[in-house]
Amino acid sequence: MAGTPRRLGSLRSQLVRWLLIPLTLLVAVDAVSVYYNALEVADLAYDRSLLASTRALAERVSVVDGHVTADVPYVALDSFETDNLGRIYYKVTGLNGELVSGYDDLPPVPPDVKRSEVYPALVRFYQADYHDQPVRIAALLQPVYDDSIRGIALIQVGETMEGRNGMTRKILFDTLWRQGTLVTVAALLVWFAVRFVLRPLMQLKGEVESRAPTDLSGFDTALVHKEMRPLVQAMNGYMGRLQALISAQRRFIADASHQLRTPLTVLKTQSELTLRELRREQVDAAELRDLVEGMARTTDAAVHLANRLLTLARAEHGAAEGGTMPLSLSDAARQVALELSQQAVSREIGLAFEEEGDVSIEANALLLHELMVNLLDNAIRYTPAGGHVTLRVRAQSSPGQPTVALLEVEDSGPGIPAAEREKVFEPFYRAGATQHVNPGGTGLGLSIVREIAAMHRASVTLDAPAQGSGLVVRIVFQGVVQLRV
Repeated sequence: MAGTPRRLGSLRSQLVRWLLIPLTLLVAVDAVSVYYNALEVADLAYDRSLLASTRALAERVSVVDGHVTADVPYVALDSFETDNLGRIYYKVTGLNGELVSGYDDLPPVPPDVKRSEVYPALVRFYQADYHDQPVRIAALLQPVYDDSIRGIALIQVGETMEGRNGMTRKILFDTLWRQGTLVTVAALLVWFAVRFVLRPLMQLKGEVESRAPTDLSGFDTALVHKEMRPLVQAMNGYMGRLQALISAQRRFIADASHQLRTPLTVLKTQSELTLRELRREQVDAAELRDLVEGMARTTDAAVHLANRLLTLARAEHGAAEGGTMPLSLSDAARQVALELSQQAVSREIGLAFEEEGDVSIEANALLLHELMVNLLDNAIRYTPAGGHVTLRVRAQSSPGQPTVALLEVEDSGPGIPAAEREKVFEPFYRAGATQHVNPGGTGLGLSIVREIAAMHRASVTLDAPAQGSGLVVRIVFQGVVQLRV
């Protein structure tokens, strides 16, 4: 299936392959090089021996009565053949190309063979076939002279290739044996070295497997090699974040249980009082109505708290639907202002909406709506009758800086002291100055705002208005998609 990541195999096997395959190739190249170098040295040694035989024969060539002669006794030929593994053939040619001694049908010197530069002699080496056998021949030009004639005689000595071929095979087998032994030893050393080097990883694996599910403490980076420490540090960082998340969840559950227990207890008490009132023979309608209205208010508070808890949980875990998309921050803010306008009117609070152009950002529509509802709902709840709340959207540009979108909610309520502005973002924390204004608050509104803002990589700050009392909540969104004036 497209996009499915390829499953990686064993790290040990991959290391061994990446080490041994290039090593084997290098050894093979080295073996070929050593083999040909050895052949060259062997050929040089055999050619030197062949030249020595040719020179020994040339010393027996002389001029007698105006004719070139060669005194080659059988003992000399036997010594030639005894000293070499192959068979020796020779031929002595006179000044005019006549046969002086030896084998007349010995192959002549090819015209394209150049003189050897290795030896200080007029010698040429070539190969030919003689009597269906390959032979190596040395052809030496030997000056001969006496008082009557002067010229150059040609002495040829040929040797069959058995000795050379035997040494070639020996060189080949010795080279393959040494290089094969080297590769085998290297493979064993690499295997044990890889096992030794990977031992800390195996120990780390065993430590991970033996840990209890609740143990999220970090691993000691000194247990692994320097190259693996960033991975262990990343694991420790991840477990630290996981531990913080689990701790936050436990704290959230504990706080939520505590917060829900109060309205549920009140609701149970009110329901019991209502049932007791209904059992009376003469029911006081006014008292009964007060009890039912109290139950309704308690139920509303519990539902409001439950909704806030669900919203906070969804924001903390990023379980939003649909992802992000370009949307108009101005239109979304205007819609929220219309939705909560009736609530503001019922509390005799002036609600205003201000915008400077149409600002569009990349955001999640559902979570952005929750963020603005919580901001505006908080401002209306904590603003006394006769006050005012302003929802403001604008863009801000600075020289050399990207344009940012600002969402501001300003109210004329009691405000939050500077010392408590960071604490109010904690779930269920309520500033002392606000509790008498809205005794039924949950302390979750700004927690939800910060969580949703963090998901959009936006910052949240609290400040006091330029004039009068109250609070200004300012959210800065990076990466403005579009700005229309």
